[in-house]
Amino acid sequence: MSSHPEFDTSRVPVDPERPPRVRIAPSPTGDPHVGTAYIALFNKVFAERHGGTFILRIEDTDQTRSTPESEAAIFRALRWVGLDWQEGPDVGGPVGPYRQSERLHLYREHAERLVAAGEAYRCFATPEELEEMRRTQKERGAKQPYDRRYRDLPAAEVARLLAEGRPHVVRLKMPLTGQTTIHEALRGEITFDNDQLDDQILLKSDGFPTYHLANVVDDRLMGITHVIRAEEWIPSTPKHLRLYQAFGWEPPVFVHLPLLRNNDKTKISKRKNPVSLEYYQAAGILPEALVNFLGRMGWSMPDEREKFTYAEMLEHFTFDRMHLGGPIFDLDKLDWLNGLYLRELAPDALLARLRAWLLSDEYLLRVIPLVRERITRLSDFIPKTAWLFGEPTPLPVESYLPKGKTAAETHEALLAIADLVDKHASWQAAPLEAAFRALCETLAWKPKDLFSVVRLVATGSGAAPPLFDSLEAIGKARTQARVRQALALVKP
Repeated sequence: MSSHPEFDTSRVPVDPERPPRVRIAPSPTGDPHVGTAYIALFNKVFAERHGGTFILRIEDTDQTRSTPESEAAIFRALRWVGLDWQEGPDVGGPVGPYRQSERLHLYREHAERLVAAGEAYRCFATPEELEEMRRTQKERGAKQPYDRRYRDLPAAEVARLLAEGRPHVVRLKMPLTGQTTIHEALRGEITFDNDQLDDQILLKSDGFPTYHLANVVDDRLMGITHVIRAEEWIPSTPKHLRLYQAFGWEPPVFVHLPLLRNNDKTKISKRKNPVSLEYYQAAGILPEALVNFLGRMGWSMPDEREKFTYAEMLEHFTFDRMHLGGPIFDLDKLDWLNGLYLRELAPDALLARLRAWLLSDEYLLRVIPLVRERITRLSDFIPKTAWLFGEPTPLPVESYLPKGKTAAETHEALLAIADLVDKHASWQAAPLEAAFRALCETLAWKPKDLFSVVRLVATGSGAAPPLFDSLEAIGKARTQARVRQALALVKP
């Protein structure tokens, strides 16, 4: 792959007769990611700047991991940060449905069109064949693990295998020689050697599409004019361009935003930074401060000011102020910005924000049963519940180690705890307790030892109220962050 990084604003064309239609397409397979909000912000501000439409599409074809709870969390989190949409699963629109699981017939029809046109083919390779191919191709030094043995199968043989009911996938015919050049709006021309590109699976044997087919078909049928997404999708763009060519469609404008980075320049990840939007809401970050912060991720105002509103960003937005170096997701900078916004609030406005945060009657009524039997004065309430409203002070490393357990053993247990917390959907006391008791058996830890670690990590105290009721009150997002903090302290 080679590229020409010089930038020219004319490379992000907007047809004045055709207002832009843009989209974000998150998968409802986990917590709403801060990266989704980052991409959504730039899609929304670009569309609004040019009188266009911002669409939310749910890519839920991964039926084993997609959940309604995750989809609902995406809706809540994006609306909290102010990034609402004009078309989507919950608001409707002229080109719905907006969930991919409700569009399966469209993908199958389009896959069959490509097969009929000779642009795609049925591949009957078994798992055993694929494993043998991978091994043989590796030994040969081949660049692709799949050897394309079913690409030119005679029609009679295809018919025979179909009549036998042989499972198969549909693969795209990629060019075997030469190069494919894409035009990327922020980077210019990027060229790929075609022998580096595999014959991508479009339709799986269960009839569900892969990301590539569904993405292109949906973007075309929904009239997407500009695909604004993260730069990690650049290597997939030649396959998408090939699909547009195979269908005879004009491709959209491709704009790939720089990836958010940790302080050490690695791609942002939950192991080094909280990535759930729900965490930032629970931690007391104001949505306008978070939008300001995300707006600074790779983009700048003409006067280089660091604090600006969405309205001000909208007034001055052009992609020529986008910087391609990976922006640093600096939580200290976010806290600084948030402090500026907080101090601008009038006392009554700040009070309203505090009540909307964790000082609402609803939340306090959840907290009171946890400590009612543990206080003798009203003044006891504050110290007894401080860990529910603020972050507990990290303890010395040895405090987290149960008797007889080493730092390495405790670190391994914390990794397992982090995985459990990440994957646990029902954040309620009873299912949490069942999950943690099962984890004790998996790790061969006594419940009292593992639970003591969880309690100290989550509350900063060994004498907090009932553990799983406490976890429910803390919430998943803040529990995740506290476990990650403990992992950084307890080294193997």
